[in-house]
Amino acid sequence: MFDFLDLESELTDEERLIRDTAREFVDDRVRPTIGDHFENGTFPTDLIPEMGEMGFYAPNLDGYGSPNVSETAYGLLMRELEACDSGLRSMASVQGALVMYPIHTYGSDAQKEEWLPKLGNGEAVGCFGLTEPEHGSNPSAMETRAEADGDGYVLNGSKTWITNSPIADVAIVWARDNSAEDDPVRGFLVETDRDGVTTNEIDDKLSLRASITGEIGLNDVHVPEENVLPGVSGMKGPLSCLTQARFGIAWGAVGAARDCFETARAYAKDRDQFGGPIGRFQLQQRKLAEMGTQITLAQLLVTRLTELKTRDEMRPQHVSMAKRNNVRMARNQSRIAREMLGGNGITTDYSPMRHMANLETVYTYEGTHDIHTLVLGEEFTGIPVYSSR
Repeated sequence: MFDFLDLESELTDEERLIRDTAREFVDDRVRPTIGDHFENGTFPTDLIPEMGEMGFYAPNLDGYGSPNVSETAYGLLMRELEACDSGLRSMASVQGALVMYPIHTYGSDAQKEEWLPKLGNGEAVGCFGLTEPEHGSNPSAMETRAEADGDGYVLNGSKTWITNSPIADVAIVWARDNSAEDDPVRGFLVETDRDGVTTNEIDDKLSLRASITGEIGLNDVHVPEENVLPGVSGMKGPLSCLTQARFGIAWGAVGAARDCFETARAYAKDRDQFGGPIGRFQLQQRKLAEMGTQITLAQLLVTRLTELKTRDEMRPQHVSMAKRNNVRMARNQSRIAREMLGGNGITTDYSPMRHMANLETVYTYEGTHDIHTLVLGEEFTGIPVYSSR
């Protein structure tokens, strides 16, 4: 696979094993049918337990059945999953970074013991409820509310664009605690079979079709006190989860772009026009040269980001740069790869147009491209750009 600067020569044996295991799983179990799933708007749910058995959910956590692999190994895993399809990486990313991570970091011992093993092995599926119909880029304005009620809380509100919600057993729901001073944001473990919970699926998507996306409706849903995440209060909770997920996205986007590059390069060498392969034309070589350069720069960025994360020196602004750059890069290069495939490129027989459609979602979720631009602008100038007006 494309690795122009031979960055992977420095991988450990464990990291190589995880990379190769994920790549083989994708090639054998997912890639042959992913085009059909994209066309039909379905996710291969039968693979969820298998992915758990292989340790694809939050393997960089420690304890409760998680193997505590390196951050590089985790990044490689996300890259190989998204090289197949963004929906596959999204499922693993949500399960690990947005559900298991907050339970592991902010949960009680009882919560960890109950949920982390089941989520880790794929016996249970989780989802992350932050975005609301009227509040996407400004999640702190959330309208979902929790009211203390005897031995627990009653939740009311709605969340939308929630990966996995229609198949989830538990949701991490973020809500304003109206029973406390200043209405702090708190995290609640909400089992989806509780009275008053609905998880309707969102249909008719033109992007990320091989992913199950839905809503979370909360109508007088009672949860006991022990379902509150005790270790965090305020927006630090959900935002720290998003930082973990964006790290994986920055790696995953490289996988999508690499798959587009490999597909376009192979096509350019095999497709004959005007008496020879189209790869002999300068226009096509220029496209491959630019694509390879941009992918390599993105690889360097996530490699450095991972070094910072390993040393516990990674800041959210670092992740904003990596997510913003790498997803934009993959989005642009997928279009060029599709262009090189000509008319054949609009079919599900080839991956670039599917990646191109998926990346429109990745460009938007986990912080839009514009929001990450503003994060970096504030970082570089010291001037806040957000206003409550």
